[in-house]
This record gives sequence, C-alpha cells and structure tokens, in this order.
Amino acid sequence: MSIRLSVVDQTPVHGSHDKNAAPSLSVELAKLCDQLGYYRYWVAEHHNSIHFANPCPEILVSHLASVTERMRVGSGGVMLSHYSPLKVAECFSMMATLFPDRIDLGIGRAPGGSALTSQALAYPNVPNAGDYYSDKAQQLKGFIHQTLPKEHPFHSIKVMSDHTPQPQLWMLGSSGGSAELAGQLGYNLALARFIDPDNCHPAIFTGYRTAFEKANHGYSSHTMLAIACICAETEEEAKLRAGTAVYRKLAAQMGQRADFLTPAEVQDRYRHLPVSLQSAYDHILAGYTVGTPEQCWDEIHRLSTEFGCQEIAMVTVTYSQADRLDSYRLIGQLL
Repeated sequence: MSIRLSVVDQTPVHGSHDKNAAPSLSVELAKLCDQLGYYRYWVAEHHNSIHFANPCPEILVSHLASVTERMRVGSGGVMLSHYSPLKVAECFSMMATLFPDRIDLGIGRAPGGSALTSQALAYPNVPNAGDYYSDKAQQLKGFIHQTLPKEHPFHSIKVMSDHTPQPQLWMLGSSGGSAELAGQLGYNLALARFIDPDNCHPAIFTGYRTAFEKANHGYSSHTMLAIACICAETEEEAKLRAGTAVYRKLAAQMGQRADFLTPAEVQDRYRHLPVSLQSAYDHILAGYTVGTPEQCWDEIHRLSTEFGCQEIAMVTVTYSQADRLDSYRLIGQLL
C-alpha cells in the first residue's frame, strides 16, 4: 500500500536557538520537506506556551505556502472555539485563492492553551469551552462551500467574490470524540495519535467512515494518522533525542513547566526519578515511533495497515533544530 508522508509542525522553541527564531526554523523545515517530497505540511496553534511558538497558524500557513512549491500547507489546526467561523473562512478562502489546490483548513475543539488564555481570547465575552463547536464547524463549512440553507440568517454572506478556490476541510481528533461529528458534517479526519496513543484506536476511523457514509455527502473522505516520530542513524541515538519530548510530556503530567531539556539533562533526570516515574517515562516513549529510518518505516507501515490509513503525518520535537531536520531528512530519503 502506497503511503503518503506528511508533517505536523508545532513550531517548537528549540534550545539550540534563540526563542524568537522558532517560526523561522519552521520555515527552514518546510522548505526541506518540500524538497524531499512530503505531501502535506500543517502547523499547530498554541497559546501562552513556552514550548511552542505559533499562536496564529493562518499567518504562518500563508508564509509557508509562499516559500514552498509542491506541498499542501495548512493548519493542524485552528482552535475554532476561539474564533468567528466567518473570519476563519475568510482567511483560508483568501489563501486558497492565492495558492489554489494547496491550502488545508484543519480545525480542533481543544483550547490550545490555558483557561486564562481562553478568557483573554474571548474577552469581553465568556469562553464557550467548545460548547458551540459543532454549530461553528457546520457554519464554517457552509461559509467555505457557500451552502448555508436559505433560511439561515447568514445565507446571503459571500466570503469571496468567487468561492471556487476552497481550502480542503479537516477536523482533528485524538480519542474519537470528534470522529462521528466529522463524518456527519463531511469533514476529512486527522487522528492525533501523538497526543494520546493509549486511546487512539482503529475503531475511531471505522466509526468516522460509518458516519460519513450514512450522511451521504456525495464525495469521498480522507483520513490521516499523526504520530510522534524521532529518527536517527542508530536506535540508541534516536531514543536519546526523543528524551526531550518525552520528558516534557512527563513533566506536564507532574504539573511542571520549564524549557526543553537537552538529551543529556533528560538522562540525568531519568536516573534520579523514582521507579514509578521511570515507568511512566518508558510508557510515553513506547507510544512514539523512534529508531533508524528502517525501523521508523516498519512502524509507519504497521500503523498504516492497522488503522487502514494511507497518510501518516509525523510530529517531531527535539532539543535542537539540527536533530529535527535530520529526522525528517532520514525518513524522507526513503520516500
């Protein structure tokens, strides 16, 4: 089965560079992946984060589309609970007009930040915590495709003078909560295994496809599985480099918030952890795809078969930009 490889970029704040360099490092990675033949490149949305430096994916998407040539570029995703569906539709329809057949609009339900950040984004209103997510997602699609019913109060609104160039619509999920909704509304579905591999199962795609077929949209659906992946020349080196991302996740579970640690610092911390936390670290690492290019490809093929999904997107977070570039280069050379 032919597999498409794609990228989900969280724009990590690499310890190897000044913090304000993070967006430009995403640009560097996107150019490399475009050259290597990756199919799609998405950027994530995070707010008030010390680890990830992209609170406004629509701006970075537009810039990346302007400096790459072949890849589809998009959001993975816009956190729709914060925003007006009309404004999101306007931004991405404009990009689809400027870069035809290359723009994706992926949306998510999560806040992408703290409760305080959600309050600030909603001010002077009250955050809705995703209460209107399904309505907003339906309205967003209606604006993009100009299919709001005649009785809808916004039916007469035109997003662009010509709505023919359209972004491809995707919905993000991590444990199945959005799968049925995506199928009902006719969105494509991207499943974020990198967030919660323990609760990310092939049955989620099955449920999505059932809902999609039942809705009889009249067009085909697409699915993508996003995994955490770190590749290096040797398995030992790959596991060492993965330590930065693994420990960040473990620290978050412990309620700690600090800059990325170097791989050496992670190993030193690991040695001093109690056995229970060492086991938690090992469990997180086991949910990642880590190893040599051949080992990573074997795992990618296994997951593709298991989930019945022909597109795998990789999320790679490392302490240094050089290690992140190396990871995508090593796997991309086998495309």
